Amino acid sequence: MNDIICWWSGGVTSAVAGKLAIDLYGIDRCRFVMIDTKNEDDDTYRFKTDCEKWYNKEIEIISNKKYSCIQDVWIKYKSLNVAHGAVCSSELKRAVREEWQKKNNYKHQVFGFDINEPNRARALAINHPRTNPIFPLLFYGNSKRDSINIIQNTGIEIPQMYKLGFRNNNCFKTGCVQGGMGYWQKIQLEYPDKFNAMADMEHLLTKMRGKPVTMLKRQTKKTKESGNCFVFLRKHPEYPQVECLDDMPRCEVEPLFECNGLCGINDLSERTETELEINYEQTLF
Repeated sequence: MNDIICWWSGGVTSAVAGKLAIDLYGIDRCRFVMIDTKNEDDDTYRFKTDCEKWYNKEIEIISNKKYSCIQDVWIKYKSLNVAHGAVCSSELKRAVREEWQKKNNYKHQVFGFDINEPNRARALAINHPRTNPIFPLLFYGNSKRDSINIIQNTGIEIPQMYKLGFRNNNCFKTGCVQGGMGYWQKIQLEYPDKFNAMADMEHLLTKMRGKPVTMLKRQTKKTKESGNCFVFLRKHPEYPQVECLDDMPRCEVEPLFECNGLCGINDLSERTETELEINYEQTLF
């Protein structure tokens, strides 16, 4: 029947949510779909193959055909990460999912929101009712740590990004534009080529737009009042008053949402000042 659509993001939570959906609804009803940004770590595709063997089911791949790479999106919109989310996520994930949804029949869509994301699940159900969402990890009270344990107990290697100390498995070819201060400090230290490429992209988009374009922002009361909330990865010579990552205190690499076609859905949760300042969506690992 294939009427239960399991969105497979490459992360551990969506992987386990898909397996639980098979257990709940039967393998014949489940259809697995991955939205490929073409910006994923190579190991994600190894993990995909392992999960297909685990499920005994193919994971289909869909993508936005208008763009050859993620940089094309940033340049088209002269943007990276804004208040309502990342433009690359909107174009390469959400728009693709919504277009696919129009052309395919389904009864429910499965999302890998875990026990620490009830507000995210509620926001999805309220704001996107056409998805008819179901959340197997919430059914069973499973966390991301539980998902890692379940996968490891099957003998499958978790994606290497988790092993490298990151808390998600999104867009590692360039680094995730929603990664936050700690994430990009780790990239700067351990992957300078990725860091410098993204710093160059910020400066290019800033030149194209005629004003600062950054991934990171300090959304505190002080920065809002001053009107200067931007934080460049690398100091921009034409904007010496704008802070850069080297000006920031050291931060931990905090958990990110697994990106699955509704990246950034958490709009029923109030943000703390600390969370806004370090620019990440907080969930507990």
